[in-house]
Amino acid sequence: MPPSDAARRLAEAVREAGGRALVVGAWVRDRLRQVPSKDLDVEVFGLPQERLHAVLRSLGRVEPVGQSFPVYKLAGLSDGDVDVALPRRESKRGRGHKGFEVQGDPDMSIAEAARRRDFTINAIAWDPLTGVYEDPCDGRGDLARGVLRAVDPARFGDDSLRVLRAVQFAARFEFRLDEPTMALCRSIPLDHLPAQRVWGEIEKLLLHAPRPSIGLALALDLGVVERLLPELLPLVGCQQEPEWHPEGDVWVHTLLVVDEARARNGDLEKPQLVAVMLGAVCHDLGKPATTAFIDGRIRSLDHEQAGVEPTLRLLDRLNVHSIGGYDVRGQVVGLVAHHLKPGMFHKSGNVGDGAFRRLSQKVDLELLARLARADCLGRTPGVFDCSAMDWFIQRARKVGITPPEPLLLGRHVLALGVAPGPQVGEIVKAVYERQLDGEIRTVDDAIAAAQSLLIARRGGPEGPPDPRD
Repeated sequence: MPPSDAARRLAEAVREAGGRALVVGAWVRDRLRQVPSKDLDVEVFGLPQERLHAVLRSLGRVEPVGQSFPVYKLAGLSDGDVDVALPRRESKRGRGHKGFEVQGDPDMSIAEAARRRDFTINAIAWDPLTGVYEDPCDGRGDLARGVLRAVDPARFGDDSLRVLRAVQFAARFEFRLDEPTMALCRSIPLDHLPAQRVWGEIEKLLLHAPRPSIGLALALDLGVVERLLPELLPLVGCQQEPEWHPEGDVWVHTLLVVDEARARNGDLEKPQLVAVMLGAVCHDLGKPATTAFIDGRIRSLDHEQAGVEPTLRLLDRLNVHSIGGYDVRGQVVGLVAHHLKPGMFHKSGNVGDGAFRRLSQKVDLELLARLARADCLGRTPGVFDCSAMDWFIQRARKVGITPPEPLLLGRHVLALGVAPGPQVGEIVKAVYERQLDGEIRTVDDAIAAAQSLLIARRGGPEGPPDPRD
């Protein structure tokens, strides 16, 4: 059933048992923003834990999660997940996201239960039986004002991940962070955050914000870039040739490219979208090391290859590898290393099919064209002609987006009488190069080419010359 109906049924069962169930957290926030939300978080007041568990079992399959404090996952009541728990207190006992002591208290007041929340917009509760909003922190007012404000300044820093949540919320909702909360975020240590938690928030920023640049700009202001994404910091103030980049320095350009990449690639599956977005973030990481004033112009020669090393460092720091079996890491590196190729191929005017096929071995040409378009558009609007990317992707699709499978295999070479060893691989590779150039189109062509290579290596059709002659 729909989440609101599921919440009502749950609340009715809890009321019959003598308690009160309130929907809390993101679902309530999104309901007020008139944005669909699937998963429910429910807090139950006035029922002891044992009684709550019995009520939930009457509604569906119940799975307790958590060790010190159980949260019950209720399956079968709604299309999405329903997480149910008692209101609780969280006391900081050590560093890191696991350094909490949690105690449930069914008799806790609604206002006290809200104090553990991060931002006021997430501290609103909704009663599905009466339609009443319980809002002890004026979260609805902050929603109307477009403000992110810490619920309890004394507790906000207990979970340092909240700094990154502020960054991605600011971008996703296009809200501003109020000054006291900004000051808090600047003072909170981030060095103990695990890579997977950092990446989790960065991923939400890049995939779910219409304009991720808002979050990246805030991350710079809060010191998050310096502390967690240091490879991006040299982009700030790195000048570019005004003729080609009138928008400003490399940082400004990168923010524009990231927004263009997000706006134009919503049709991609998640792994490919992650690759394009990280490619947009990292594409010019090589410019600070290569930028120089040459012959009266600002140049960044070979910045594509120079960007590979800092890109790998950043991906290592975020622990980004594959998603769903898709090699995100390899594609991001390929995008950075070759992001100028579409424009270069177009400008050359005489690039053969083999060049496209060889490039397709290093990077997904579809994604490359998409990133190159974002790179071109991430400048002063309407000034630059970006039609080269249309030409590139049309040509790539005609040639073949993915590299062809080798027609000649090792077993074919062995069948020609070649002994197992390095020579087999050398012949396979040499024939494949000719296949990429379009000279070889069938297995028979490939085998004939291998025979020709062997004859040439042996010194002609009659074999190698006798050294005694």
